[in-house]
Formats: sequence, C-alpha cells, structure tokens
Amino acid sequence: MNEPKPSYHPSPRRPTLRLPRLACDTHCHVFGPARVFPFAPNSPFIPADAPKERLFALHALLGIERCVIVQSTCHGFDNSVTADAIAAKNGNYLGIALVPTDVSNAELQRLHAQGFRGARFNFMKHLGRGAQIADVIALGDRLADIGWHLQVHFESSLIGELAPSLKRSAVPVVIDHMGRVDASLGIDQPDFRQLLELTRDDRFWVKVSGSERSSRKPAPYEDAIPFARTLVAEFGERTLWGTDWPHPNLAGEIPDDGLLVDLLAEIAPREEQRRALLVDNPQRLYRFPAPRRSHN
Repeated sequence: MNEPKPSYHPSPRRPTLRLPRLACDTHCHVFGPARVFPFAPNSPFIPADAPKERLFALHALLGIERCVIVQSTCHGFDNSVTADAIAAKNGNYLGIALVPTDVSNAELQRLHAQGFRGARFNFMKHLGRGAQIADVIALGDRLADIGWHLQVHFESSLIGELAPSLKRSAVPVVIDHMGRVDASLGIDQPDFRQLLELTRDDRFWVKVSGSERSSRKPAPYEDAIPFARTLVAEFGERTLWGTDWPHPNLAGEIPDDGLLVDLLAEIAPREEQRRALLVDNPQRLYRFPAPRRSHN
C-alpha cells in the first residue's frame, strides 16, 4: 500500500504581516507519528504523519505563540497525541478533545488537567456518522461544570436544522470554518444568512478559518474573504482564527500557511480587529494560563 502524501505545504513562506504578541492559532491538528500514536482502527481517513515538531516550527515561522490543537477523527477518542503536544509547550498550547457523549466525569476531569478546554463534534458526511445532536446538547450540562465549551463542525446545509438544538446549549458553542459555506454562492446565500442570525446570540463564536475550504477559486481565495470579513466586522468580540494545519481532506492545491496569515490583513483590516481576533478573544474563551518559563 502506498504511503499517504503530506497534506501540508512543504515550504510555506514567511508572512509579510506581523502578528501581535501572543497571537493564537485556534484550529490545527497533529497526526502521529503513527509508530508512537497509531491511527484509530475505524478512522475515516489515514493521513501522513504531521507531528508536533512540524507544527511548532510552522508557528515559529508565522509568528504564532499560542495555539489550540483540535483532536482529529483519525486518532478517535484517544486524545494522547494532542495531550503530548500540549504538554511540550508550557501552557501556551491547549486542546479540544473528541469524546463520546457518555464520557465519564472522571475522564473529563483528566482531560481538563491535561489542558483540554472543549469537546468537538462533527456533522460532516465525509467523517462518518457522528453523535446525535440531542446527546451533544445534553453533554453540555456536564461540560458547564468544568468550564468547557462545545465546538461543532457541520455542512452549511445543516445550519437551519441544527440551530434550534444548538440554541439550547448550556455552554458556549464554537462554529468551525465559517459554517463551511460555499463562497461561490455569494454572501447573500441562505446558509450564510442563517449563520449570521445564529451568531447574533452571544453564546456563539465563529472561526474565520477555512477560506481555502469555502473558496471555489485558487489562492488567494478572494471569493471567501468577504465572508470572513463580514463575521469579524459584525461579531469582532466572538470570532477566532486558525490555520487548520495540516489541512486534511482538502481537495485541490495545498495552501501556503504564510499566505493564510497575510490574508488576515483583509479579513481583519484594522490592528485592533486583529488583536481581538488573535489575542483577546482566544484568551477570553480558552483562558490560557500565565506564561511559564521553559526549563529546556
């Protein structure tokens, strides 16, 4: 069997945009190495290794000091690969876990102690059958006890169907990748209007990541930028940004992460907007601890 090819850019450029101190990438993943952290037997996809060392080097290049690593379905409910990366960074990296809806309170406490701050649930066909939304919302009552939030990844066509349930959440809800809207359908499309309406509820946050996924054009993804810019302009206190490195399951060209950083100048044109997006909002939602000195 052929080894899978890496989904990340082999040599991303250094961005021209200088990010503010403590800038945070709130959405990325680590994969493997498989010999240390095997992929789940029922994984919907088997990626090439994208270990923590590559992620750390990328962040150093981009000027990113903080990060939230999102556990991937390829590793399933064994969150140890993400916990390992968090542990290496002295409190500057936190995580979002994958858990079953019947996860024990003891396991939630264990994950919290490791640096996890939320639980993610997928409603994407390519990632297989996920949890029932009613069970996800019920779990929120227990997540509230440890200060976690829900993170949801769904196809844009499901926004209207999921919204009534999500509005019953006992904890904040973070929506991934601008609700996966299709940028080619224009900013007045029903799916995006429903996303805007949902985000008017101040319990909801949106990640203005995934321009390369929403876009139907090659880089620099000009058709997707108005969506991200609108979300930042209207909900600047509840928007977040991330690279989505190493860009799993992405059809088409591999995005240059340096370019994705430079697009922030268009997504959040004013310096104060970028500071909110990259520093203040992540601090408020994820509650990063005070920086600790490394003993390395």
